[in-house]
Amino acid sequence: MHRNLGVFTTREISLHRLFCQWQGKASGFTNGRDRSFHFGTQEYNIVGMISHLGPQLGVADGIALANLLKKNNQVTAVFTGEGGTSEGDFHEALNVASVWQLPVIFCIENNGYGLSTPTNEQYRCKHLADRGKGYGIESFILDGNNIIETYSKVKKLAESVRKRPRPILIEFKTFRRRGHEEASGTKYVPKELMAEWEAKDPIENFRSYLFSKQILSAETDQKYTADIKEEIDKGLDTAYAEEAIVPNLTNELSDVYKSFDYNEIAPSKETKVLRFVDAISEGLKQSMEAHKDLVIMGQDIAEYGGVFKITEGFVEQFGKERVRNTPICESAIVETSMGLSIAGMKAVVEMQFSDFVTSGFNPIVNYLAKSHYRWEQNADVVVRMPCGAGVAAGPFHSQTNEAWFTKTPGLKVIYPAFPYDAKGLLCTAINDPNPILFFEHKALYRSVRQDVPTSYYTLPLGKAIKLKEGDSISIITYGAGVHWAIELLDSNPEISADLIDLRTLQPLDKTAVIESVKKTGKAIILQEDSMFGGIASDISSMLMEECFEYLDAPVKRVASLETPIPFAAQLENQYLPKKRFDTALKALLKY
Repeated sequence: MHRNLGVFTTREISLHRLFCQWQGKASGFTNGRDRSFHFGTQEYNIVGMISHLGPQLGVADGIALANLLKKNNQVTAVFTGEGGTSEGDFHEALNVASVWQLPVIFCIENNGYGLSTPTNEQYRCKHLADRGKGYGIESFILDGNNIIETYSKVKKLAESVRKRPRPILIEFKTFRRRGHEEASGTKYVPKELMAEWEAKDPIENFRSYLFSKQILSAETDQKYTADIKEEIDKGLDTAYAEEAIVPNLTNELSDVYKSFDYNEIAPSKETKVLRFVDAISEGLKQSMEAHKDLVIMGQDIAEYGGVFKITEGFVEQFGKERVRNTPICESAIVETSMGLSIAGMKAVVEMQFSDFVTSGFNPIVNYLAKSHYRWEQNADVVVRMPCGAGVAAGPFHSQTNEAWFTKTPGLKVIYPAFPYDAKGLLCTAINDPNPILFFEHKALYRSVRQDVPTSYYTLPLGKAIKLKEGDSISIITYGAGVHWAIELLDSNPEISADLIDLRTLQPLDKTAVIESVKKTGKAIILQEDSMFGGIASDISSMLMEECFEYLDAPVKRVASLETPIPFAAQLENQYLPKKRFDTALKALLKY
């Protein structure tokens, strides 16, 4: 919901806490980190929205899905204005709720204007409720200014949904006689329209109704007014009296992520040779066995087993409730995963290709990443990201886009190069209550094999591994770059190099990198991503700041070309940095 004072007060939230939220005081709900009514609180079953409006609808889907799986007969209500119904997330959320028959009530508060833009400039359909028909959803139009109609009808619908879970869409016809927010005013509203809706004031009309039925007396009315005024004044006085928040650097940094106490689970001695793709599948399957509340969602992942067959056979073992084919709506599915987390469950979302994450970018970087910092709500979500070039897949199936996320506070980013690491790190990622982007290089899926423990085990995040020991240079890389570096060093045994596989990019093992470079005096950073803005740039800057006095040469970065990724093999080979890495490494050694 967005700025929904009516809902907050009916949940009996103390006015003093709401005033503190307005004023950015500690007794509010976001420790001064978010604006006015941009907050959430599990204490009152209020779910924090984001300013982009649309994503809260998909989050409602996730909470409703959790209720459906738990069979607890609960209903989720989600609110949007008429303006928010133009966002793609609205349509994605309705479609998912319809396909999965989720117990969610979508409430559109149609108040005539999206800030200053009237409805006739926002949509052409006569009623927004009609949009429900296209998704096979029951829809209703209610007089949003009629308190009795609204209460009785919504109560009846909620009771029905509890008995027979399904989505419902309600359009409340109403009007906003104040500004979208106080600063904007209402000069854009015709005076006659304002007068028309003033006559429909729900509070005044309900008061008159109660008087006419002799339910309310003047004395009782005056007492209500006096009591409410006293509560407001007292709440304001208490909020004003509270001291302003004093910035605390430790608190700010420590609240970006939910704390996670890593539990090391040692691997068994029994091993078997697995391909990279098999190790991912096995780690995912054993995590499903370990966490009964874990749900996997993605396109074609159920009976088909996913385009890379990682979830093949999962439906037979875990059922379609936990292994869920999704419509093609990445944004709503990421939002649904957030809703599952709010309801205390875990989620793994498979992007069919990491390129497609752009369609779910907003909820990842603005909702999942920021929720714990804002209102202490973690996002227990892993987004699996099949990525990378070298498989002749062209511009939209080959990107390695980790840098979009390593710079976003609140996200963790994992990028393994070997089956052993992939399985152990995936298990840890699913245990970790924070949002994680888990990159899986497609070219490694079926080309890399390794002895992998058969048991369930974990590996720590933020720990690089040194694959080769040397004195002349430090090679820092990850993903496919690790294999390119190994191939080069195997072909040039005279090169004495530290080879560091980062494994996780956020958090980054700065200590391992810095110690190696201080020892060797030279550093070359290899990434498959294009150069500008990649993680190699940050590592290079870090080394210049931390190791300048130890360096015998400039820090060198090697990356792919500054172009989209081409399809033809000869163009793709030119795009990738493998050959340029050979030249750059040998030149740096001679510096």
